[in-house]
Amino acid sequence: MRVATVDIGTNTVLLLVAERDTDGSLRAIAERATITRLGQGVDRSRRLAPDAIARTKACLDEYGRVTREHGAARVAVVGTSAMRDAEGGGELRDHVRSTFGVDVRVVSGRDEGRLTFQGALSGLTLGVREGVAVFDIGGGSTEIVIADGASASDIAYVDSFDVGSVRLSERHVTHDPPTRTELDTLTRVSRETFGRVPPLSGNAPPVGIAGTMTTLAAVSLELTPYDGARVHGHVMPQRDLRRVVDHLAAIDLKARRSVLGMEPKRADVIVAGGAIALALLEHWNAPAVVISDRGVRWGLAEELLAGAANAPIRQP
Repeated sequence: MRVATVDIGTNTVLLLVAERDTDGSLRAIAERATITRLGQGVDRSRRLAPDAIARTKACLDEYGRVTREHGAARVAVVGTSAMRDAEGGGELRDHVRSTFGVDVRVVSGRDEGRLTFQGALSGLTLGVREGVAVFDIGGGSTEIVIADGASASDIAYVDSFDVGSVRLSERHVTHDPPTRTELDTLTRVSRETFGRVPPLSGNAPPVGIAGTMTTLAAVSLELTPYDGARVHGHVMPQRDLRRVVDHLAAIDLKARRSVLGMEPKRADVIVAGGAIALALLEHWNAPAVVISDRGVRWGLAEELLAGAANAPIRQP
């Protein structure tokens, strides 16, 4: 059976159409990622902007077409930080229902973290014996999950923090390129935010997912076009991460957009996202991070295939 999952994030809307392979693993039939910046101005106004809703609806129309084209029998749609935090989502909810035949499920930060963990480790070989951490830097929030092993039943800690690449950029960056004071503020705020996060209990490097981390990895690897197969499982030393972030912070937006491996629509918020990532690795004293190209949509697909999600079956 094929399933389709859609993750409506603050910055990016993601689609996965997948089925169970013969070895029991998930196999992607189709994947899409579209930056719609649904969370535009949400931190200030607490309301979804009409143009952001319009961009997201257009994206969902395309995803609905892809879902039907590939014959997905079961569909689930989730909304994360922007839809949790902002008013004005009724129009988007109605559009999801008319496009996919299901209601959007606005997940809590903790539920988002659990889905993130389940999806992020899919297809990775970490050799974990004790302790694994996964972090998801989104546009509006960052989820952190720490587990004693590599399955969802091993989760010992999960939390969601209201810092993300879009939110921190809108709050603290007004110059191009960012000033030294603005960069110091990004670092300070990120460090203060994660001060209560528990230490890692094992030696495995943390796993970082979502667009900030995959973009920073792609820039480090100079990938053009983007190649998820090369990014997924890539071990990025902290020194390489810092080198990339420092370089991007030192150049203006126009130059940043033209950097090899950069997704141009992410260039205006990538420095703030990098500051969040560096603060977490420093907090954990982690010399490296494993990059995962998977996340919530993969965890949700596992739920659908296991029958754990209460998503109705689509009628032909």
